[in-house]
Amino acid sequence: MAQLLHTRVRVSDLDRSIRFYEDFLGFRVISRTDRSPSGNHIVHLELPGNEHTIEFTWSEDYELNVPEDLMHFAIGVPDLIAFCDDLERRGIEIWPDGWREKFPLGRKMAFIDDPDGYEIELLERAE
Repeated sequence: MAQLLHTRVRVSDLDRSIRFYEDFLGFRVISRTDRSPSGNHIVHLELPGNEHTIEFTWSEDYELNVPEDLMHFAIGVPDLIAFCDDLERRGIEIWPDGWREKFPLGRKMAFIDDPDGYEIELLERAE
């Protein structure tokens, strides 16, 4: 059976992206290569308890331009309100406006943007 292993994402500042995903979302670096065969700097991050990883790729000759609504990651958290309250206290903007009121009875979800503008969907999921 085939298995999804990682998703590659180009970033404009490798260290800034690593800090964001570690500090705000709980990822950790599991490998780092400062020179791939094609000349890229590559970092793999995992969210503990998950097999799929994110591969951040950076090279000085690539100018990143992330179009709005290009793609997003979805991350499940056990208590969306508490998770987002913590992010807001630490300066992260949660969207859309009024997200708390939009999902009172159904599945709770909210969005944040990473430093390059990639969207991250936050979904409430029981552990």
